[in-house]
Amino acid sequence: MEGMFVSGLDRPWSQTPFPLQGFFIRGMDEIEQLRLYCKFVYIDVQKGRGPVATNLQTIEKPTRKAEPVRQRAHIQVAPLKIRHNFYQEVQPLHKETSTADKLHTTVARSIDDMMGDLGRGKKFEISKTREVANQMVDSVIRNPDAFAWLARVKEKDEHTYSHVVRSAIWAMMFGRHIGLERKDMNLLAQATLLKDVGKVKLPLELLTVENRTPEQQAQYQKFIDYGTEILHKTEGVPPQVINIVKHHCERYNGSGFPAGLSGDKIPFLSKVVGVVTVYDTVTNPRQSKYPLAPSKAMAKLYEMRDIEFQEELVVQFIQALGIYPTGTLVELNNGEVGVVVEQTFERRLKPKVMVVLSKNKKLLKEPYPIDLFEDYAEKLRQIEKAKKPKNTIQAIEIVKDLEPGSFEIDIALIRDAYLKKSWNWRSIFSAFGVGGNK
Repeated sequence: MEGMFVSGLDRPWSQTPFPLQGFFIRGMDEIEQLRLYCKFVYIDVQKGRGPVATNLQTIEKPTRKAEPVRQRAHIQVAPLKIRHNFYQEVQPLHKETSTADKLHTTVARSIDDMMGDLGRGKKFEISKTREVANQMVDSVIRNPDAFAWLARVKEKDEHTYSHVVRSAIWAMMFGRHIGLERKDMNLLAQATLLKDVGKVKLPLELLTVENRTPEQQAQYQKFIDYGTEILHKTEGVPPQVINIVKHHCERYNGSGFPAGLSGDKIPFLSKVVGVVTVYDTVTNPRQSKYPLAPSKAMAKLYEMRDIEFQEELVVQFIQALGIYPTGTLVELNNGEVGVVVEQTFERRLKPKVMVVLSKNKKLLKEPYPIDLFEDYAEKLRQIEKAKKPKNTIQAIEIVKDLEPGSFEIDIALIRDAYLKKSWNWRSIFSAFGVGGNK
């Protein structure tokens, strides 16, 4: 029934169209979909409603209140114009990473300079932002995994990519996924890089406070007006970019700001910037040492579908990045632990993984890469040749993602070892401060 929280299925989640492990039932359409794929499901009665037939007198009072179920907005919107595989030519990851690595330094410096100039009351040159945005688009079109690495990894000897740069990377990956025209990709990149310029006019304590009062929130929301004013006064900023920035905090159900727009009254590219902003904010909380596991961020977005964001937009964004984006620490069904090093774009649940820990969670003497899709395909061919049922296949699969920093694995070192292919694994063990194990 509506309001129940589905926490488990009678089959792997990868065998169903549901993109995340856990969701509230908000309508009969979801119930009918569950019936198509499952004989039974598991319900979390603490997060949502319990079964109707439950004898309430036999249940102890919960220790915490059930999470409120927000109502879905029934708003007529145009379907997304999606052209999957529009950008088919892919540059090899190892080749594109070299270009992206150099560009990431240029982009970070450009954003730092721009925000610094604005903070000192100076004008900034839009030509620099436009140029780095164009270069980002070019790189992501050639191979989105290269920039995804830069957004996911937190280096020890440099600051993490700023929020707007990471958001721009997610926006480019989404635009590539749905086949946005090149000119729209450029506008989207520029707008995402410029979306927070108005925050230079706000006091620092207003940006860093965790729980704003209504008065503080009203003052905080003025960054949109400040930002559009700055961009209007900056020579050469395209009107489309200003419009995207102006509306990126609007929400599907009308709960956003500054104008309370809803549905298709919100420009499409503003909707995209809104989604990537929330995703990056959730995965990289301001006061947290480590980002959150990607699945938790995707779960947050999925709960917002048809409330704050159009459902189709959320589902396509999840498909664009994958449940396990490049750089994600994962545990496999054999107990081993590895890092997602490259995507298989047609099979997002079966990426390429560098396995670094044994099933006993000990560092391997020789970490090894595995292509989960190739592993599945090969084992499928074997059982078909032996004329065995498909349900007997024993392929290696991801069972869950792990919080960054788990087992003290330095993802940056794994990245360099995989991409440069010139590292001795002993140097990684030395960096961890431990020795390898079989």
